[in-house]
Amino acid sequence: MNAIDSPHPPIVVGLGEVLWDCFGRSRQPGGAPANVAFHAGQLGNQGTVCSRVGADPLGDELLAILADNGLDTRHIQRDANHPTGTVAVDSGRADRPVFSIREDVAWDFITFDESCADLMSRASAVCFGTLAQRSDASRETIRQCLSAARDALLVYDVNLRQSWFQRDWIEHSLRAARIVKLNIDEVSALDDLLEIGQPAPDAFCQALQHRFGVESVYVTRAAHGCLFVGEKETFGLPGVPVRVADPVGAGDAFTAGLISGTLWGWPPRSIATLANEVGALVASRTGAMPRVADELIELRDRIAREHRIDARRTRNP
Repeated sequence: MNAIDSPHPPIVVGLGEVLWDCFGRSRQPGGAPANVAFHAGQLGNQGTVCSRVGADPLGDELLAILADNGLDTRHIQRDANHPTGTVAVDSGRADRPVFSIREDVAWDFITFDESCADLMSRASAVCFGTLAQRSDASRETIRQCLSAARDALLVYDVNLRQSWFQRDWIEHSLRAARIVKLNIDEVSALDDLLEIGQPAPDAFCQALQHRFGVESVYVTRAAHGCLFVGEKETFGLPGVPVRVADPVGAGDAFTAGLISGTLWGWPPRSIATLANEVGALVASRTGAMPRVADELIELRDRIAREHRIDARRTRNP
C-alpha cells in the first residue's frame, strides 16, 4: 500500500490561530496554521489544528466546517470569555492582501494541557507562525508545544502580520525550527529586524542557517516562484502561470506542500516543485481552504512520476 495513502498517515499539526476570514458580507474559515493543516490533509496526511475558539455561534460554525473539511478538531479548545477570531481581508491587490485582525480573541489564550501534550508526542510535523505569539498566554503555550514535539518536523512559517512581531519571538522560533518558510517581503523585514546585513535573499537564508541552526529555508516570490536554500544546494524555481482568483491561503498551501514532501523523503527540488504547484492551484480558487483534494493528489502523483520518485517512499522526520 502507498504509505502516504495508508490508514495511518503522518499527523501534520497547525499550531496557532484559527479564525474567520471576512470578505465584506461573506466569511470563510482561515488562519495560517489551520490552512496548512487543511491542505496537508488534502495531500494525504492527517491534518490537525491546535488552537482555541469562542464558546459562541461563530465557534460552533467554524468547528463544524473544519470537521466537515476533514480536519481533526479535537485539539481546538473552547473559550467562554473571549470570542472566536475574525479578520477583515482586503484582497484588492492580487499579490498582497491586507488583513485587519481583531485582538483579544480566543486564539490569544491557547493553553497547554494534556490534550496538547499528547498530540505533540504523536505529531509527525508541527507548523507554527508568529501571529499567535502576540499574546503572552499563547506564546508560552506554543513554546511548550514545540518542546513537547521534539521528534516532529518543526516548521516556522513566519507570516508577519501588522505590527504583531518582536525580535525575541522570532529568534526563539528560528532556533526551534528545522525548516523556515517566508515570503520575499519578509526577507527584507527580518534582515533589518535581526540586523543580519545580508539583503540578498540567498545570502540572508544562509545567514539564518548559520546563526540559528536552521536546516533549510524556502522563500516564496509570488508569481516569480520560490527560492530554496539547503545544507548542500541552493536553487530557484520559476512561478507556475495561473489566473489568480484569491491569493489568501496560497502561501499556506505552499507550506503544506513543502511539509508533505519532506515527510515523504522527497529530494529538495521535487519538494519545491510540489509546493510551488500546490500554492498556484490554491491561488486559482477562492478562499483559503478550497476543496481540491482530488486535484492535489493527481498533482502529487504526477510530480512523483516526472521526478522518478517511488510513490511508496516515505520517511519519519
